[in-house]
Amino acid sequence: MKIVILDGYTTNPGDISWAPFEKLGELEVYDYTAPSEVLERLQGVSVCLTNKTCFPKEVLEKLPDLRYIGCLSTGFNVVDIDYAKEHGIVVTNIPEYATFATAQMTIALLLEIAGKVGHHSDLVHQGVWTKNRDFCFWDGTLTELWGKTLGLFGFGKIASRVSRIASELGMRVLACRRSEVTEEMKNADPQITFTDAETLWKESDIISFHCPLTADTTGLVNAETIAKMKDGVILINTSRGPVLDEAAVADALRSGKVAALGADVVSVEPIRENNPLLSAPNTYLTPHIAWAPCATRARLIDVASSNLRAYLEGKPVNVVS
Repeated sequence: MKIVILDGYTTNPGDISWAPFEKLGELEVYDYTAPSEVLERLQGVSVCLTNKTCFPKEVLEKLPDLRYIGCLSTGFNVVDIDYAKEHGIVVTNIPEYATFATAQMTIALLLEIAGKVGHHSDLVHQGVWTKNRDFCFWDGTLTELWGKTLGLFGFGKIASRVSRIASELGMRVLACRRSEVTEEMKNADPQITFTDAETLWKESDIISFHCPLTADTTGLVNAETIAKMKDGVILINTSRGPVLDEAAVADALRSGKVAALGADVVSVEPIRENNPLLSAPNTYLTPHIAWAPCATRARLIDVASSNLRAYLEGKPVNVVS
């Protein structure tokens, strides 16, 4: 059986191994695949894996032999899931592989905003401290997180881990989730107060987003919702870029309504030169790297190969189609 990986470079630029897939069949890996190359590379192929290469209906209907698409990601919006369901194409994803690293990135962005570590390190290397008359100096406002309220919009495995770290930093934690909050969930972490979105907007000093991108969450943070938030609120986004109305957030950063934004994702990636966040003050942007630690990507490959093995054994797991 031939297994084709269409865009393997970002997942594995050469620092980890594809060996788990090589044990399952004849493996062919392309670093990148342009839309015009998809049909040619998948002719007669029943199994493929993709990260960001898209499979709209007009592509899928021209690949009658394709029976399995493994997404090398948690998100699966690159595949027309309705068409896949209708035509019996199994689509799988990789849930939770980046839980630890994404929680780490969430806290890293928050700590950078609070302590301005990178900024002050740059100033030290520029000689500012050397020329200072005092034993210390600071540029701008530094924030102590103890006693602050962190609001988590969306509450799965990542948010749960973030909440534990935040609690250890002395923060009060609020959480809002779309699904029902069970007694078991409440008992598992009694330091968290589950609440509704309106309360979260109103009471949080920092709001961190951990929700999937859906019709309801697209543009969730807009001029209307920002107006309900505290003056000087800090926003953290490690979920999906379109959760934020970026123009509205940029306006709020300029006015000071939003004190700072830390984001590992934006609406269009790579970020465009005209993205309004690039010119907004107090904006900390990283290039979608929460999932990028070597150990995290190795875990992704292990889960993806396990997904394929389960499918080949007739017991598919992590199916989203």
